[in-house]
This record gives sequence, C-alpha cells and structure tokens, in this order.
Amino acid sequence: MKILWLDINSSYSHASVALPAIHAQVSEKRQWEWCVVRGTINDNPGTIAAAVAQHEPDIIAATFWLFTHRMQIEVLSRVSTLLEGVKVVCGGPEFLGDNEKFLRANQFITAVIRGEGEKSLPQWLEAVEKEEDWKTIDGLCWLDGKTGEYKDNGIARVADFAVLKYPEQSCFFNWDKPFVQLETTRGCFNTCAFCVSGGEKPVRYQSIEQVRDRLENICAHGIKDIRVLDRTFNYDTARACEMLDIFTEYAGRMRFHLEIHPALLSEPLKKKLESLPEGLLHLEAGIQSLDSKVLSESGRKGSLDASLKGLEYLCSLNNLQTHADLIAGLPEYNLEMLCKDIFKLIETGVDELQIESLKVLPGTAMRSNADRIGIKYSPLAPYEVLQTRSMSADDILNAMQMSRMTDLYYNCPTWQKVIRGMISERFIKDFTGYLKSRMLLDSPVSIERRGVILYEYCKEHFPEKLTEVSIAWIEAGLSLKKEPAGEISRIKHLESLLESEDMGLVGRYGCAEPSHRYFQLKSDGKMFIFGFDSQNHQPSPVFMGELVKS
Repeated sequence: MKILWLDINSSYSHASVALPAIHAQVSEKRQWEWCVVRGTINDNPGTIAAAVAQHEPDIIAATFWLFTHRMQIEVLSRVSTLLEGVKVVCGGPEFLGDNEKFLRANQFITAVIRGEGEKSLPQWLEAVEKEEDWKTIDGLCWLDGKTGEYKDNGIARVADFAVLKYPEQSCFFNWDKPFVQLETTRGCFNTCAFCVSGGEKPVRYQSIEQVRDRLENICAHGIKDIRVLDRTFNYDTARACEMLDIFTEYAGRMRFHLEIHPALLSEPLKKKLESLPEGLLHLEAGIQSLDSKVLSESGRKGSLDASLKGLEYLCSLNNLQTHADLIAGLPEYNLEMLCKDIFKLIETGVDELQIESLKVLPGTAMRSNADRIGIKYSPLAPYEVLQTRSMSADDILNAMQMSRMTDLYYNCPTWQKVIRGMISERFIKDFTGYLKSRMLLDSPVSIERRGVILYEYCKEHFPEKLTEVSIAWIEAGLSLKKEPAGEISRIKHLESLLESEDMGLVGRYGCAEPSHRYFQLKSDGKMFIFGFDSQNHQPSPVFMGELVKS
C-alpha cells in the first residue's frame, strides 16, 4: 500500500513535524510504502496536484493548520478527481472541533483524526479496508459509507508521550530548514479560552535524558535555531532549570526560542536566567492583555501584577531577548485599552512586540461561546475576529494597522531606539495614521524607505528627534547622500579639524584609526564624528564619537 503525505507549509522556512512524528512510529512496517510531496501556500495548486497524481498513491494524508487549510483543500479536491478511488485522511489542529460540516462539504475526504495522530493514524491504515473496525480508533471522524451517518470517536491523546519515537528518527525529517521545532511536553496547565491547548490536561513530559539525546542529534546536523514548542516552558521550575542547563551546553552553537509565563518566575529560575550566556535565549512572554477583566473573560490564569513584574524583570536582563504579545479582539478588550497596553509594554522595554488579531479556533472554548459573548469571526481559516461587543470592525482594522506600525518600526532594530524616545499613546495613533495616509501599511517597506518616512514625520512633529533619526540612519549603513543623513560631510584630516576647532573627541564606540574614512554630522549645535573602515568598505561606521570643547 502506497501512502503519500501532502506536506503544505505556510512558507519555505517552515516544516511541519506531523509527517516525521507519525512515520517514526511505523517506519519498520515494510508493507507500507511512504512518499511525500512538499509545497507552500504560495505555490500553484495545480502543479502540486499533478505531482501528487504522478505517484498514484492508494492513500493521501495531510495535516491542516490555519494558513494551509485553503491550499490543502484546493490540492486534495483536484487530486481526488484525478485519482478515482484514492482515500484521503486529514489531521491537525483544524479538526479539534465538530468535523461533520467539513466532511459533508468535502466528501472526497475519507476521514479526519481529531487530536494526536501517532497511534490513531497507523490504526486506521491497518483497518482502512474494514470500515466496521473504525469505531475503535480514537479521534477518528467519518461519514458512514452505507448510511451517510456522521461518526465521531472523540479525541485522540497519546498518554505515554515519552515512549514515542522522536520525529528526528524518521527519514522524512526535514533537516534543510533554518530551524527545528522541538516538542518536549504536551498539554498546558492554563485554561485560555482562545488556545487549542486550553483544555489539554494533564501535561505530559519527555525525560531530561530524552531531551539531551535529541539535542545531540540536532546539533550534529548543524542546526543552530531551536523553536521549543512547549506551551509553558516554566510550568515546572525544576524541569525548566534542568532544561536551561542542557541548553547552556550548546551556547555559541545553538539558540533557543521558547514560551514562558512571566507570572511563574521563581527565584531559582531567575538566578538561572541571569547566569545564561548572552544570545542563548529568545523568550516569548505571554501577556495578551494588561487588563485583569479581559484575562479573566479569556480564561487565562495567573496574577496580572505578577505577570507585569515578571516581564519587567525579563526585560531588565541584557543576556536574553524578550518578546511580548497582545491579542486584539479578546472579550471586553477595546481599542483604547490596546493602545495603552502597547505604550506600557514598550515602556517596560520589550525587545519585540506583536499585536495579533484573535483567531477563533475550532475546538476552543472561545469558538463554542462566540455567539454568547458577541464575537463575530471569519467562517474561513484563519478564522480571524471581525467584530466584538467592545471593538467595531473599524477598531479591529485600526488595531491591525497599529500592529503593522510596530512591526515596521519598533521591532526593527534600526529604528527602535528612536521610537522608544517618542512613544506615547498619542504617537501610536498619530504615526499609524501617518503611515496609513502614505499607504505603507499594506505592502513591504524597505529599511531605507522606513527611515525616509520617519525623518519626514519628525520634521513636522518631532524636530528635536531629527538628529537621532540621522544617527540611526548612518549607523544602519544607509546612503549618506539622502536627506535622513542630515548635514553630513567628509573630513579629510581629522587631526587638523580637532586642532583648528580646539576640540576633543569623546568616543561612543569603536576606536579612531588613522586609516578610517571620517565624516562629520552637525546637528543641534553638536558635532558627531563617524569613522568607516577604508579597507573592508563596510557600509556601517566602525567608530562614532562626539566633538567637545578641550
């Protein structure tokens, strides 16, 4: 029997672990021939369908998630027309809710699996020709072949998570991507109504020894970026500290991204975080909102005060990066509250800030209660919120425009320092509106273009910030011939300038070398000196200083 896995991802850099996670469990079964066709949502569905049809599989398996849903349907519908009699089974987070409507609307799909597929999919493959045996397969949903009646076997959970073979043990594990996803736990202690893991208990673990084995293998393949998929990394303090000890062994070779609850920072964990090598961790701190009522209505546990104090602590650590997020569209959340929260988080000093729109996901409490709590959302994936009782459709749009502004400027290292110095609730609204008027919120914008726009905005609204914009522009290695570079000019002889002006040079970074090319920036009665490496021709300065009276 030939099984083809249709592996569609949101972009080239992403790789689903569903195929290797399942295949690893059954790789020894020689009666099954496995193959894969890969693509992204940006590819031509006809081309992918043709590639699938060429394999002439007996069974096609596919995993669905928000942004791949539409492409999967387009491809599978075409393939089922080309390959009469092919059976199609689907899984993934898209099927955590009621699957009857989906199956009736897409009858070329034979069955779907709700929940974890490592055991259920192999069981279905064994019984694929015996529909009468499907009733014993956890999580399986299908339409009865004789009566058309909808059948639903609940949800599949792998209780013995630690005994599963690792996805990396499969020959289908994709080692060519820039990062690897590492799942060491399943489930979550929290009850967030918007999350597919909100009701997934208990939390199940792999052992520390298993994590170490996996990282040794991953490191041996030259992977440098690890995305830890655990829902709350620091739920168990002792385990979190042990994990960080293991991560530290790979300092300089790998970098780890993980989700942390800022309200659950114990003193031992704080000490451990403080001791970590710089650049080892990128933390995602789940905030969602800074209003206790919003969090309560959303089912999120934990003290808001403790979360904010924990976030402030994380932001104070220079050896790691901290990312925080807010979710527009949560119950009781309005645009003014969101704007205040953006301001507060930037004041706190987060390295990155993400504002997302609520996704009303299948299988979540938010989805089940959407009508009761007044949430309207798109019926099509990714099921983004359209309107709530506290946010109009225009408010939701404005929130996403604020999100785009923060991505373009605050999350851009080149412009972040300047933005920090201008930030206020009024600035957030006004600058977003300014970018909207320049039609910059719906298309890609280069670093240089962002700088030009920021300079033009500051000339009108923040003239006192023009010097900072110019310095940021020069340090980013952008064109010295364009207006944001300010009144910059070449210095032929730095020593002669210092002597003639009776000035001293106070360095801010780098060393002033005779071989450098020097430029001066006169602004606000000050004079800044930039030195550029003449030999390597780097676009960014290697030295900066300020002239002061001797």
